[in-house]
Amino acid sequence: MSEHPVKAAVRDAESSTPLRALARGGYAANGVVHALIGVIVLTIASGARGESDQAGAFLAIAAAPLGFAALWILAALLWALGIWHVLEGIVASHASDVKKWGVRVSEWGQAVVFVALGTIAASVALGAKPSGDSAAKAASRGVLNLPGGSWLLALIGVGIGIGGISFVVMGVRRSFEKKISLPSGPTGAVVATLGVVGFVAKGVALTIVGVLLVVAAVKVDAESAGGLDGAIQALLDVFLGPLLVGLVGAGFIAYGVFCFFRARYARL
Repeated sequence: MSEHPVKAAVRDAESSTPLRALARGGYAANGVVHALIGVIVLTIASGARGESDQAGAFLAIAAAPLGFAALWILAALLWALGIWHVLEGIVASHASDVKKWGVRVSEWGQAVVFVALGTIAASVALGAKPSGDSAAKAASRGVLNLPGGSWLLALIGVGIGIGGISFVVMGVRRSFEKKISLPSGPTGAVVATLGVVGFVAKGVALTIVGVLLVVAAVKVDAESAGGLDGAIQALLDVFLGPLLVGLVGAGFIAYGVFCFFRARYARL
């Protein structure tokens, strides 16, 4: 049976050399963002102040010479990577519909993340000064005002927490290696190690974000919610907090470097 014309056209677009090149650039752009977040988190661990999330990273870029031009480049690359994941979800094919739709949900979820990142970068380039933590509190406040809002916010928190745990599992089990073609020798070992450390660190941070949202739902208090910046601040308050925050910061840098290698070795 011949492939549906629309799906065939999507497959041709997804496999085009220009889009694949831009998608690889998107992974590199994602690496820049995570590496900068890691640097900011490390400075916070040492006692400095800063906004340790994607918005903070983009604001740091905006403050650099030609930063706004760099932001537009990052936005375009992140959008391209988002488009590639949308197309990848459309052409997904598996033996069962359950697996096929599982892949589609995963691909489209990643597309939303990268498009949102690109949009934040573009907004900062246009002069906005977003705050991820404030946005999380505002969104939580809106959810809590809905009928059954506490339950909904709790479910969102649990979902994010599960996503964080999945990142940890992907790091520990090294399942991310299915998405890249690891080079042989020491380079491959370095890339794998960076992936393990980076996925675990990002997973820990996302899990804390999920916990904060669940706490906000239980307390019916949006101020208890928070984004990545809130998660880092919460981690600072526990025993050996600065050390743990420093490890998370180093992990984000490792994830950022891994993304640079992924730009080169990703299976697209």
